[in-house]
Amino acid sequence: MTHAPADAATPVVSAFYDRFPYPGDPLQDGPPPGYNWRWCVDAAYAACTGAIAPLPNGGEPLRILDAGCGTGVSTDYLAHLNPGAEILAVDISPGTLEVARERLRRSGGYEQASVRLENRSLLELEGEGPFDYINSVGVLHHLRQPEAGLKALASLLKPGALLHLFLYADGGRWEIHRTQRALTAMGVGTGAEGLRLGRQLLAELPECNRLRRHHEQRWAIDCAADANFADMYLHPQETSYNLERLMTFVASADLEFAGFSNPQMWDPARLLQGELLERARAMPALQQWQLVEDLDPDLSHFEFFLAKPPLQRFAWDDDQVLLASKGRRNSCLWGWPGAALLDSDMAPLDLCAEGLALMQALEHAPADTCLGALPLGWPAQEIAAVARVLLDQRVLLLQAGGRAPA
Repeated sequence: MTHAPADAATPVVSAFYDRFPYPGDPLQDGPPPGYNWRWCVDAAYAACTGAIAPLPNGGEPLRILDAGCGTGVSTDYLAHLNPGAEILAVDISPGTLEVARERLRRSGGYEQASVRLENRSLLELEGEGPFDYINSVGVLHHLRQPEAGLKALASLLKPGALLHLFLYADGGRWEIHRTQRALTAMGVGTGAEGLRLGRQLLAELPECNRLRRHHEQRWAIDCAADANFADMYLHPQETSYNLERLMTFVASADLEFAGFSNPQMWDPARLLQGELLERARAMPALQQWQLVEDLDPDLSHFEFFLAKPPLQRFAWDDDQVLLASKGRRNSCLWGWPGAALLDSDMAPLDLCAEGLALMQALEHAPADTCLGALPLGWPAQEIAAVARVLLDQRVLLLQAGGRAPA
């Protein structure tokens, strides 16, 4: 006897992704291109807390859950950016999991980490936790009851552990929502016929039409792959949020908001300057974010970290504490060893001579060497000052809770 799915939308969503395995990133031999620091556990913890997360008790490997892994793009990065980790990746679509298995086989992901790929719902993982890190990108908004999904994930987190989420935002999906409703009203379906007619609609609307213009200017390249077009315009189950509803959603699972994983998008300085920026900066953080939401109607999603309390944060404003700490280089950098780098967001970054010297000394020192003991011949205050610059640049990651550098 089969039991009813934990979420009412599971059968139709599973069938949809079997037709259109998502995301549609091509398979390739060798590691995934570049890096995404949000899927590197050390870099994610450092962004949220100022420090690397401690290893689990007893030196066991990190335990990571990829909840709703799709075709394995995120799982592949998780394996390559967290070597030695134990990763459980689940999805409700057998078709997408076949693609994920082939992706990790061709990339060498199975050699980097211990990976299990299983056809399961994130709502039915009781007994699998607790996890040090959970990734669930673009998943909960496709449940009929997203709150139940969030509570299920929260129950699988260790205290102080992080959950990375991506959810749709109302404002930047205004045109998408109208196109979705129009296609639904015309009964085009969610299969090959819907794909053909959806593309036809956006090609045949008048050139001046806002929906066509928005698609061509904003989404046409992203939707070149059929799976991506279908996911955007034909999906049978979708929820989106504004910032107020998002915070209510977070609170429903007793989780702590630990920061956006694209914080530059929520900085008023991206939109304002002068006196208006000063006024914005004087507002509490939540009100600043609401201001950005109102001023930028193109924000189409929220990507952010949540934590299961308590989440300890580190300011490193005490020289003695800073100099007694141990550190490591952020693995999400391009161009090392050298002074001309791409930073964790793949933006150009030039290290000063002192910063390069400190990082080189750290690389060559024994693993348990604290910053103050690096053979630099500098005054302690200079080491601390250079280290703080490197921390701000997210080149240097400092240890918390006795974790030895990798």
